[in-house]
Amino acid sequence: MTETEPSASLAEVKSAIAGFMNEISQFQDEMQVKLQKQEERISMLTTKTMSHARPALATEIDTGAPHKKALSTYLRCGEDDALRGLELEGKSMNTAVNAEGGYLVDPQTAETIQSVLRSASSLRAIANVVAVEASSFDVLIDTTEAGAGWADEATATGETGTPQIERISIPLHELSALPKASQRLLDDAAFDIEGWLAARIADKFARAEADAFINGNGSGKPTGLLTHPMVANASWAWGSLGYVATGTDGDFDATNPADAIVDLVYALGARYRANASFVMNSKTAGAVRKMKDADGRFLWSDGLAQGEPARLMGYPVLIAEDMPDIASDATAIAFGDFGAGYTIAERPDLRVLRDPFSAKPHVLFYATKRVGGDVTDFAAIKLMKFGAS
Repeated sequence: MTETEPSASLAEVKSAIAGFMNEISQFQDEMQVKLQKQEERISMLTTKTMSHARPALATEIDTGAPHKKALSTYLRCGEDDALRGLELEGKSMNTAVNAEGGYLVDPQTAETIQSVLRSASSLRAIANVVAVEASSFDVLIDTTEAGAGWADEATATGETGTPQIERISIPLHELSALPKASQRLLDDAAFDIEGWLAARIADKFARAEADAFINGNGSGKPTGLLTHPMVANASWAWGSLGYVATGTDGDFDATNPADAIVDLVYALGARYRANASFVMNSKTAGAVRKMKDADGRFLWSDGLAQGEPARLMGYPVLIAEDMPDIASDATAIAFGDFGAGYTIAERPDLRVLRDPFSAKPHVLFYATKRVGGDVTDFAAIKLMKFGAS
């Protein structure tokens, strides 16, 4: 072995050790970078979790569609530039009508109001409701039967009777509500102005409609059920509502109170009874639900499921508080097929006009819709009169 061999081996060992130490240093640097990135990810995740868990104090509600954002801006600030922009895009038929004063609310809010009105305790729940675009709605009614007769091969056939057609016109009247809110409340971005406005308008409309469909005089409002002429059912003729008397002034008969209910049911024609309902207020319902038949069974039965109406003699009962109380000669109970007997006509749109001047510091919202109603089949509804005859 030569003298140069040990020095060569030593140099190789030093080179290997230096390379190993360099690799360890690189590994440490890489691990440090990875740990730092991992800590940053954990920190970001923790921040996001805390921000999501923290309740929003004043965040702008995402109203979604452009017309909803435009409507929200108009209701809060009175700025109609966005709505005008929608008009220029050709959407004015669905979003804004400036020429008639005010703007149409978005379809979802209008549908919310319609849903509340349908579920309210008024004739709307059981009547025939139609949407129209005109200022009135005409109903054609065949009030008489076409004549018919037997014929044979040898006998000449004579002329039969011709049915009579009645036209009932239901004009649409303007129903309005005027809720108000402070400008400070409107400036709060977290305030759900559309939900608040829908609830207030629906409440006002529901109460006004419910009374008009029962007691309206037809002057600037629908014609109510109880404002038509009333005659004893034995003398009934088209254009009037037939009634059945209890036989006792201001009350049911003391001996057989349930007989009047039975008489009322069977005063209605068989073709109407299949879809018939009772209509009365809570006080009258309290008196009726105590009645029993000859076998001691209650005539009244409560609904078996939530939301299902109570039944009287098997027919559903609508509690309408605008019906009169039991009193002398009062017609406190109605029974009939209201889907055939009473028609409600309305325009499907709802208009809102913002008024920030008349009630400072509050902002008024003048909401209007057009609706009408009237009896369209006088044979489909019968009344109970609390009188001797």
